[in-house]
Amino acid sequence: MLRRLHHEQPESFEFTPANLEWAQTQLKKFPVGREASAIIPLLFRAQEQEGWLSKPAIEYVADMLDMAYIRALEVATFYFMFQLQPVGSVAHFQICGTTSCMICGSEDLMQICKDKIAPHPHEVSADGKFSWEEVECLGACANAPMAQVGKDYYEDLTEEGLAKLIDDMAAGGNPKAGSQIGRFSSEPASGLTALLESETDKEDYNGSVERAVKIGDSIKRIDGQEVPLRAPWAANQRGPIGIMGTQQRPKSAVQQAALKEPRPSKGKPVDATGVTEQEAQAVEKGNPPGKSDPVAAAAIEAAATGTQEKPAMLSAPREDGADDLKLIKGIGPKLEETLNQMGVFHYDQIAAWTGAELAWVDDNLEGFKGRATRDDWVEQAQTLASGEETDFAARARKDGIYD
Repeated sequence: MLRRLHHEQPESFEFTPANLEWAQTQLKKFPVGREASAIIPLLFRAQEQEGWLSKPAIEYVADMLDMAYIRALEVATFYFMFQLQPVGSVAHFQICGTTSCMICGSEDLMQICKDKIAPHPHEVSADGKFSWEEVECLGACANAPMAQVGKDYYEDLTEEGLAKLIDDMAAGGNPKAGSQIGRFSSEPASGLTALLESETDKEDYNGSVERAVKIGDSIKRIDGQEVPLRAPWAANQRGPIGIMGTQQRPKSAVQQAALKEPRPSKGKPVDATGVTEQEAQAVEKGNPPGKSDPVAAAAIEAAATGTQEKPAMLSAPREDGADDLKLIKGIGPKLEETLNQMGVFHYDQIAAWTGAELAWVDDNLEGFKGRATRDDWVEQAQTLASGEETDFAARARKDGIYD
């Protein structure tokens, strides 16, 4: 299905301060240079904040990740979870229309939506409060028919029940999510037939409903202040699934013993001498051969020891005008604007950075930390400042990447 951006767009978009802080912590989940992997959660948070995904929001996220707009647009238009048109200011109902729900009456629910909200999917109600659409299976087949609003499922719906949900939300209420006929989760509608001893031991709500009741964010726009920000990966590289990043899991006693035993290299035949992997002498262990970059090495050392130094900055470009910093690979329009605000306008400024100064710049590139070292800005700037062109600069000029 062809999906297009809506014909009416807001002037601009930006994250709330709390959502921006959340978004920046998501970038730290990924290795330097792979921050674009965060595009789906960032786009979805933008949608949660506004209710739908506008063109300015897509471009804002693309700038934050230093991605070409077309790449971000490809993601946003590919996934149907992204709403590309305005939705109701109070709630957008997603009615499951797949087999189980259809058999149990989802078509009647959609008729309620047509009568009480709007005749057509994705059409906002006359008062601007509601919209609806039919979606594919949402995985709550045992509690059919059902609908999703925001983060929550409203299950075991009837025509009267859905109509009441709409009326309650229109009146400013926040109806309880979950089963609308009193089921705890997905046990038989007629009651338990097994594990009867646990029937009186259960909590008032299951975990999902309990969280929705406690936080109360079912139909609200998400501004990032609903729950405290938790980002364990940002501090010690440890997340909910264990050790992340460059650290390695501790090896078991069996694994440690196996490492001490000589063995042929996996996938490689033993040579004529019969030398095993352990007996061979390591060459450049941990340091694969590559070009030497003393400035980058000094920057890493300065960052590790906390000896960064702020480079000399300018209050404005020189008389002949600012250089096009976007000809340096890794600097897009957003980063160029950031550098200009910092006082960097010319290639020779970047070319003259020492390792300590490069480390300072890397540490102060909000949302793009580490990029200056990773993309060899100093080396590229030295080439451009000398009047020569890098391969990237030549391609950028030829293709008009930023025109």
